[in-house]
Amino acid sequence: MATLVPENHPALHAIAEAVTPAEIADGTVTKIVKDMKAAIKAYAVDGFVAVAIAAPQIGISKRIFLIEDQSEGRDALPSFVAINPQIIKHSKKSHTVGEGCLSVPDYYGLVKRHKNVTLRATDEHGEVFERGAGGLLAQIMQHECDHLDGILFTDRAERVWHKDEMPKDVKTEAD
Repeated sequence: MATLVPENHPALHAIAEAVTPAEIADGTVTKIVKDMKAAIKAYAVDGFVAVAIAAPQIGISKRIFLIEDQSEGRDALPSFVAINPQIIKHSKKSHTVGEGCLSVPDYYGLVKRHKNVTLRATDEHGEVFERGAGGLLAQIMQHECDHLDGILFTDRAERVWHKDEMPKDVKTEAD
């Protein structure tokens, strides 16, 4: 089973390679997505559950992320796989929001994100799609696209706290 790589792993700090149509057709993407789903399901730290993961987080430098909300008892986010994603549109309005990350488990921070985005990507079957999002889903899409560009939330954060020092009023989601 694939596991999360440590924060200093090279895949987390490099621009990930584009996925080719051949990698979708030959089952490579199917295996990567399966490994990502196993890693996200295995995550549970300090009461936080995962909502999304990017391939570099399991050491695979490919432009793939998936959203699969592991939380219970609230409206779950939609589940989907995004291959070679691009944010093609974003709102002028932004806000500063709390973020955590599977790859930086001991820290949380405040990151400025666009309130709304439109994502264009390919799904695991090779079909191109576009999806608009606002709020938390838009934040997650931006966070995951950052992973594919070698950027961690701590690189963008206006303020970062160790989990033991985090103020109680900072709302966070683990990547």
